[in-house]
Amino acid sequence: MPVTVEDVRKSFESNSFVSHVGFEIVHFEENNVVLKLNIKEYLLNANGSLHGGVHATMIDTILGMVIRSVTKTKITTTSLTIHYLSSLSDGEIFAEAKILKQGYKNVFAEGEIKDLNGNIIAKGIGTFKLIRDE
Repeated sequence: MPVTVEDVRKSFESNSFVSHVGFEIVHFEENNVVLKLNIKEYLLNANGSLHGGVHATMIDTILGMVIRSVTKTKITTTSLTIHYLSSLSDGEIFAEAKILKQGYKNVFAEGEIKDLNGNIIAKGIGTFKLIRDE
C-alpha cells in the first residue's frame, strides 16, 4: 500500500522527539508544511536567548517534513548548514522549507525560521539521502 501525505504527517505527529521539543504542525500538505514553536524557558541558552541547537533542530525537522511530504520515503540528513541571523527570547517562531533539487538518491532543500512579524531568525540548507525500500 503506497504511503500518503497523511501517513507522513502522522509519523511526525506521533514522534516523541518532535513533541518533546514542542513543535506543532500548523499546516501539512505535499511540498507545503508550516511548523510552529512556542519559545519556552527550557529552550534558552545561558545568554537567555533561544539555543542555536533548537534553530538547527527546527530547520532539520522542517526540511525533513517537506522532503518526506513529496518523496513519501524515509530520509537521513547528510549535511546541514545553519545561518543564525537574529536572536529571540520569547514568542512564537515558524518554519517553512522548499526543495531546491531532487534526484533519485539525494535531495537538496532550504528552510527559514521567522518570528510573528515575518523577520528571518535563521536560515538553513541541507542535503538528505533518500532511503528507498529495495
